[in-house]
Amino acid sequence: MASLPWDIIVDILGRLSVKDLLRYRSVSKPWCALIDGTDFIMMHLKNSVETGSNLGVVIRYCDLYWVDLDSLDSAVKLRNPIARPGDGTEVLGSCHGLLALLNVNNELAIWNPSTRRYRRIADTEFEAPDDNLPCIQFIVYGFGYDPIGNDYKLVRMVQFYGDNGQDSFDSGVKIYSAKLNTWKRIRDFPYYLRYKRGFGVLSNNALHWVVSTKPLSDVSNLVFAVDLVTEEYREVPLPEFEGEGCRMDVEVLGGSLCLLCNYGPDGPDADWGSTSDYVDMWMMKEYGVRESWTKFCTVVPSDGIGSFSYVFPIAYLRSGNQVLMNKNDMKFVVYDLESGKAWNKNISGAPRDMETELCVESLVRLDGSGEFGWMLGEEDKKKKKKNQEQSKKKQR
Repeated sequence: MASLPWDIIVDILGRLSVKDLLRYRSVSKPWCALIDGTDFIMMHLKNSVETGSNLGVVIRYCDLYWVDLDSLDSAVKLRNPIARPGDGTEVLGSCHGLLALLNVNNELAIWNPSTRRYRRIADTEFEAPDDNLPCIQFIVYGFGYDPIGNDYKLVRMVQFYGDNGQDSFDSGVKIYSAKLNTWKRIRDFPYYLRYKRGFGVLSNNALHWVVSTKPLSDVSNLVFAVDLVTEEYREVPLPEFEGEGCRMDVEVLGGSLCLLCNYGPDGPDADWGSTSDYVDMWMMKEYGVRESWTKFCTVVPSDGIGSFSYVFPIAYLRSGNQVLMNKNDMKFVVYDLESGKAWNKNISGAPRDMETELCVESLVRLDGSGEFGWMLGEEDKKKKKKNQEQSKKKQR
């Protein structure tokens, strides 16, 4: 490699896994400086996203696991930096290889599982939008990136309701800026969050939720987004579909926003444990353009996957003709877009129950200058201590 031109070396390194790159930092000072540099980190991320490489699925149960998307052979347990014995950790969102985490003690962190570096986030108090809304109904989060401000942001939405129940409600919203390391309150969210199953879905630099204007069964569902750049709310136009009898949800596939229409005998007010007849999946090819919605598949119960309450897409597999899906937060499913057939996919070591999040391996840090704000993981601390002890012995 020493005889190769520098730009060729850079190109080759930019296609490698993070595990290899961390090892190659010790080859020489120029290589270390290159791999640690902001330009290289962003080039490596761009290559991974554009080629669909270095992707994995993070599984959350009591512990966190990593499944390589190319092989889908086994689930490897991750070293969760804010784990608490006997309790699970929520994965609030994934962006550029960073995961936002929340544990049972309400401790928050942003963590890169590939480099094992993380930052703890100071919690912030709950502020009711109105004194007449004293009760917290539920809390949701979302995590993403603001490309204009070059800032990673965590959104926390707390829905409050009054003493008379859900007839009166409002949602207080705060946004954490990783760049400033501060929380700030933005305009209250004036919509009712219909489902509490998931967190904000990231697409086109915005976080999306299914909402309604009132918490009533006969109110039509809407999709609203929090723009991470402007920190304003906007409605996303829906496709023309038979939506009155379905449970709606949003997901993302290949970077595009998807709408899931889940039809079942119990109608739109069925809980997420009710049996589904089928799920129509729509994709917004051009974000914000109603006419660009396309129904790309319909998933039905079959001998290959059995019955289900819900199913949602995780990622395209390498062929591009198959989609990995999550069924009931219990099984992986592979859906073939050409044949319309689906089958369960067993993965060694995967827990029985699971929530899933797509994640790309990356070298991304929370700031471009280096280690500021990051904490070393336990394994890194041991290595650092060992190196310091060895250095002292050599000096003697």
